[in-house]
Amino acid sequence: MTSKSIHTLLHTLVDYAGLFPPAGLSMQAAVANYADYRRSPHAWVLGRFIVPVSRLDEMAAAMKAIGAPDDGHAWRISVLAGESINDDVATAGIFNGGSSNALIDALEVKAASVDAIRAIARVAPREMKTYVEIPVAEDPRALVDAIAAVKLRAKIRTGGVTPEAIPIVEQVGAFMRACYAAGVGFKATAGLHHALRAERALTYAPDAPRGVMHGFLNVFLAAAFQYNGLTIRDAHALLAAGTLDGVEINDDRLAWREYVVTLAELSTIRRRFAIAFGSCSFTEPVEDLVQMELLS
Repeated sequence: MTSKSIHTLLHTLVDYAGLFPPAGLSMQAAVANYADYRRSPHAWVLGRFIVPVSRLDEMAAAMKAIGAPDDGHAWRISVLAGESINDDVATAGIFNGGSSNALIDALEVKAASVDAIRAIARVAPREMKTYVEIPVAEDPRALVDAIAAVKLRAKIRTGGVTPEAIPIVEQVGAFMRACYAAGVGFKATAGLHHALRAERALTYAPDAPRGVMHGFLNVFLAAAFQYNGLTIRDAHALLAAGTLDGVEINDDRLAWREYVVTLAELSTIRRRFAIAFGSCSFTEPVEDLVQMELLS
């Protein structure tokens, strides 16, 4: 039986990005998968369907072809904007005005400067949660502070299909610490298919390059313990852990070393701070959790 704390940590945590590498599925396959996942016993772990703005019409056609949604509840969609954010925001608004089967309630866009973040804020719709993906190779605090100033959310790329695309533990830790200090909610994307940090193949090809991938439990547990004064050194240790040794999981709390997060705190953390991660696979995260006996 899934503990209440794990249920709270995982609820709607995984945004499905099957269109993107390394899965790179067709629209028909990704839409069909998402429809299946919504009917699965672990549907409560599933978040939004992620799609580029430029492919919204294709998504709508694929949904219609399979009769989705089949439960009367509109799909929640997160759209990726391109370089023409003004046009993409307008396109998203038109889509929402004409669709009853899917609702775009989140927008994701890249920015590498304070000025770019301010420009995004000028056009970001209030009815959409807007995540700004920023680079983390250098100190992210100035960009995170700019995101906080315009009341948007942050996004970190935690992996990719080459080893060079994976940020180091210290960079992930610095990003989360900056977000926590600034009161900015965040999501992660890429490279979090598995629960715990380990060396793995980075694509599904037989000759795929290998790299040490971050684990989504590492990232979101480290984010949770930020609320109880997690030190930089301990954050790095938790992000780098290959097991859950020392993590206490109970119905009413999570604990590691001297850090404790209550169920009520964890609920707040998930709503306001550590929001979600995008993954091109939903089955891999779920299978890991089942094997670890965290999901029944």
